[in-house]
Amino acid sequence: MKEEEGVVIKLEAAAGTATVKVGRHDECSACGACAGSRQLTVEAVNGLGAAVGQRVKFSMQEEQMLKGAFVVFLLPLILAGVGGIIGWQLGYGGEAEDLYPLGLGFLGFCLGSGVVKWYDRRTAARQKEQPVITEIIS
Repeated sequence: MKEEEGVVIKLEAAAGTATVKVGRHDECSACGACAGSRQLTVEAVNGLGAAVGQRVKFSMQEEQMLKGAFVVFLLPLILAGVGGIIGWQLGYGGEAEDLYPLGLGFLGFCLGSGVVKWYDRRTAARQKEQPVITEIIS
């Protein structure tokens, strides 16, 4: 389990979750690719009843982080590569030899992006895969 600290900025009473603003941490220091690399927000299960403005500790399973990183970053690229290879095989020697790999690679990338969207919705609906507030600091 990986633990982080942050400040509760919003509560969702119906879902039993809290939006926690987290400062930049070690995993973000070299990347900075996302808009939230300086201030990241996380939806965490609020079993302790933290209020807006309170500083909290929350934990998340490292396995879920790795799985999410694979789905978001690598899966679309892998599917684009597979689509490009299949397109190259189908279009080899034809008139539109270059269009098949390009078209099927793009289709594979779009399919991978759809899987990312599906995975995001599925993960958001399952509380056991979400971060959990473990301690109210102040």
